[in-house]
Amino acid sequence: MIALIARELRLALTAGNALLPLIFFLLVAALFPFAVGPDAPLLARTGGGALWMAALLAALLPVERLVEPDRASGLLDQLAVRGIGDETIAFAKLAGHWLSFGPPLMIAAFPAAALMKLPGDILLRLEIGLAAGTPGLAALTLIVAALTAGLRGTGALAGLLILPLAVPILIFGAAMIEPGGGAGAAKLLGAVSLLLVAIAPFAAGAAIRAGRD
Repeated sequence: MIALIARELRLALTAGNALLPLIFFLLVAALFPFAVGPDAPLLARTGGGALWMAALLAALLPVERLVEPDRASGLLDQLAVRGIGDETIAFAKLAGHWLSFGPPLMIAAFPAAALMKLPGDILLRLEIGLAAGTPGLAALTLIVAALTAGLRGTGALAGLLILPLAVPILIFGAAMIEPGGGAGAAKLLGAVSLLLVAIAPFAAGAAIRAGRD
């Protein structure tokens, strides 16, 4: 299991899967003030939601590279022949994907919050929300990557599938940084994220197995 997770993490770091979401997230943070103007109070009110939207779209970027390359190269079949279950492979991909984009995104949130003029208390709640919500985003990306592996136009199709399913994470994550938001939204965000993480290895494993058949 550890070897599989290390492989996924190494692939993400060498193939650019980890760098692209990070660059996208920071670009949104850098460009958003140009769209709404330099008004610091306005940026502080709207910046947190914009960063959550950027995190959602950043999680979506590596969807075409999570499952399809291993399916097309026959690696998934080789692992199955060796007796490694599809759910185990899916869990390793989930862990590797989250490690490659979740913690880096939380680090990138510091300069992004500075660009958005977010005060310290909102930044703290944003960091807690990203820690709780990014595993759920990674789980959604993996499920959709497994379901769409081998299909044409995966990127557009994946976006159509993930974005509606990610609405609860977006709502509760944004609610955490609103005035008065906090414990309740955090609990709901954590519950939704935990549920997705629990489901993802089985759903993605079943999709991989169905694609093989």
